[in-house]
Amino acid sequence: MNKQHILDEIQRTAKENGGVPLGKNRFESETGIKESDWSGRFWARWGQAVEEAGFQANSLQPRFDDDALLAQLAEFVRELGRLPVVSEVKLRKLQDANFPNAKTLFGRFGTKALLANRLLAFCEPRDAWSDVAVICQNIARSHPDASGSAEPKPKDDDLETGYVYLALMKIGKEKRYKIGKADIVGRRTKQVAVNLPEDLELIHAIATDDAYGIEAYWHKRFEGQRRGGEWFVLTAADVTAFRRRKFM
Repeated sequence: MNKQHILDEIQRTAKENGGVPLGKNRFESETGIKESDWSGRFWARWGQAVEEAGFQANSLQPRFDDDALLAQLAEFVRELGRLPVVSEVKLRKLQDANFPNAKTLFGRFGTKALLANRLLAFCEPRDAWSDVAVICQNIARSHPDASGSAEPKPKDDDLETGYVYLALMKIGKEKRYKIGKADIVGRRTKQVAVNLPEDLELIHAIATDDAYGIEAYWHKRFEGQRRGGEWFVLTAADVTAFRRRKFM
């Protein structure tokens, strides 16, 4: 592992991330370059590596105060007329750097129903948010057990969390690989295999909180080897690169 390769990877992944360099944990997840490959060898801190690659080191974002976070969410709910889904929160974050990210919102308050109840408690005593309180009341009524139960698992079309998998289909001597997304990997691959002339063998699955984004990442990475839709012709090195990732 040499210094220039690490710098090149910092620049490449930053370009794919809208020009923003990755934090060291996500960088390791996406490239396989471990902290031990650079720490104490080329740089003492990750920020130094990022700066040498030509970027400003990421600064820690202050923790949102609950009321400040809920006020921003209430404004967004007012615009939408409903609670946003994860993809809408991500888009809003891209448009407004000061808006909380999806992990902050749903990680702190939990499911849609729990979030609605927490936002309702914030809005009810405030006249300025009475219209948002009504929206939250409707959601709360439709989830009377929101204090403890989990929400139904999303359909695949609504999938935000789950797995991105690599599966193999052999046709004679030819190997075709499918890169897809699913909430339960085994069930999804069996469903796909029903419509195929040969069995589909699961090679590896990457756990993720952004199934659409990570699937798109791998599709783009292997674009030159695409053979239609989600099917690719991959080398052993390509498969190894995919199997190296446990979470993205």
